[in-house]
Amino acid sequence: MAAEYSYIPSQIVAEDANVAFMDGDRACRKGFIDHRSGSGVFTLKGANNACRTIYRVTFDANIAVAPAADGGVLGPVSVALTENGELLGNATAIVTPAAIGDLFNVSITTFVVLSGCCCKTVAVRNVSDGTAIDVTNANIIFERVA
Repeated sequence: MAAEYSYIPSQIVAEDANVAFMDGDRACRKGFIDHRSGSGVFTLKGANNACRTIYRVTFDANIAVAPAADGGVLGPVSVALTENGELLGNATAIVTPAAIGDLFNVSITTFVVLSGCCCKTVAVRNVSDGTAIDVTNANIIFERVA
């Protein structure tokens, strides 16, 4: 099972806020992933009661420092996957643009493990220090691998 969620237009994401995604044609229709279109939070559900479920989560997007009028301050910008609201250090991307508006492509992949049919939330958060970011072509894919 794989599911994909995207948000193609540019979106300004404030510091400590989540990147938003829309439900598309490849969103989960089997109830394993709960997501409200336009939200940045996904709830992953286990596939069975007997053993754990493992999802591979892949995020990619173009990011830049947001314009100053939208809260952008020149400096390093970063995004990270969160699991149940906590940052995943192994799933963080950091870039240092030379100018406001310089776009960089970032990609993050990690595994999220659920026990039985227990649930976890996953989101992509702007963890830049003191700046808003501009995110375009945001895409996240969930693949149940075990």
